[in-house]
Amino acid sequence: MEEERVKAEALRMIGLFQVLPRLVVFDLDYTLWPFYCECRSKREMPVLYPHAKGILYALKDKGISLAIASRSPAADIAKAFIDKLAIQQLFVAQEIFSSWTHKTDHFNRIHRRTGIPFKSMLFFDDEDRNIDAVSKMGVTSILVERGVTLEKLRLGLEKFSRNCAPTTPTNQNAA
Repeated sequence: MEEERVKAEALRMIGLFQVLPRLVVFDLDYTLWPFYCECRSKREMPVLYPHAKGILYALKDKGISLAIASRSPAADIAKAFIDKLAIQQLFVAQEIFSSWTHKTDHFNRIHRRTGIPFKSMLFFDDEDRNIDAVSKMGVTSILVERGVTLEKLRLGLEKFSRNCAPTTPTNQNAA
């Protein structure tokens, strides 16, 4: 089964890193699933991108908390789809608003709810403006073009590891 193969590869990949995020946050539309919720009906059965579910379960199995930060004029449909996909239990926070809030508002609410510092978070989204805004908060952020994939997960973990690497003080008295 593809989902199990992806999960196994994601678990292997996560195991390669000594420094891991405490929380991984995902946008929904065109990040976890290949559509805008407002273009769908609650009666439909949604699908995730091929790697999404395996990645979600691998992160969860490694003890990494998960959250959603999504803005949609159809928040009710997004929440219904999360229920239909039976993934709601994976997330410690679901910030899904129908108003056009900023992603920074979502992250402030996630931070207040979880107590996890921004620098301990990794974020995946399909929009440059969200990546830019959230990165300025100190969150390691990765742009996805066609959904979250194993390759994007690897890039995210590498970037997070670099961002969290301890800096070595320079010796100004050295010759």
